[in-house]
Amino acid sequence: MFNKKKLLGEIFIAKKLITPDQLKQALAEQATTKEFLGKILLKHKWINEKDLLATLSEQFNMPCVSLNGQYIDWKIAKDFSPSLILDHRCVPLKKDGRSITMAITNPMDSWIQRKAEEEAAGFKLEFVLTPEADMLEAIERYRDYVQKDLSNLFD
Repeated sequence: MFNKKKLLGEIFIAKKLITPDQLKQALAEQATTKEFLGKILLKHKWINEKDLLATLSEQFNMPCVSLNGQYIDWKIAKDFSPSLILDHRCVPLKKDGRSITMAITNPMDSWIQRKAEEEAAGFKLEFVLTPEADMLEAIERYRDYVQKDLSNLFD
């Protein structure tokens, strides 16, 4: 599923986004906190989210998309648990034939991907990366859709 020829830290160094010393510090912190490396690098402001997403996209061979203004077919969301969408930030975008495109913010969280695959009822999942702010905005749109859908039940 993934193209993991290089480790994330190696890619950041090759792109001159961080120094070897910064990577060493971040890995030492990761050993203690168990946080994802990208999150640590963001926290220290050694990289920005755009660089992180571009690097993860390269490492995992996964397209990066903006959800701002993008049409999302919320009817597909009914096939997935609200917990997957709201708590785990995994948003179904579109369905075509035998596949469903799902937006995620962290391609290294394999648990979320497995959970989405379980709920996909035999459809092949195509994952895309999206910025955190886009994901939060999409989740708000989902909440609005669900609330509107519930209101229509009582009209």
